[in-house]
Amino acid sequence: MSDNGMNEQEEIFSKVLRAGRRTYFFDVRSTKAGDYYLTITESKKFTNDDGSFHYKKHKIYLYKEDFEEFKNILDEMTNFVFDEKGGEVISERHQKDFKKEDFSSNGELKDDEATTTERFTDISFDDI
Repeated sequence: MSDNGMNEQEEIFSKVLRAGRRTYFFDVRSTKAGDYYLTITESKKFTNDDGSFHYKKHKIYLYKEDFEEFKNILDEMTNFVFDEKGGEVISERHQKDFKKEDFSSNGELKDDEATTTERFTDISFDDI
């Protein structure tokens, strides 16, 4: 048990999934009574304007009595997504060369000088 009095107990088994700016931690832990439960933690890296960074974490506690139903629903939901949209990632945000500044808050490409080539032809040589 940690010194800060948190309820999380001994870590038994762990796996890590790195997915771009997100990292998922899967940890089997032991309760005080010696039973096991699962924690799933999403850690997402954010960069501040000054170049420093911080992480935001979200955690799910999953207990044995919920494993079967959780797994069934997760399987059903993932199968639905693959059946409806296939396995190909179609979001520009998930491409390795994605640049956040090229997109507006709604995910659409910005229509400004940095992201369009149409404006390059707006030059009049009479102005030179």
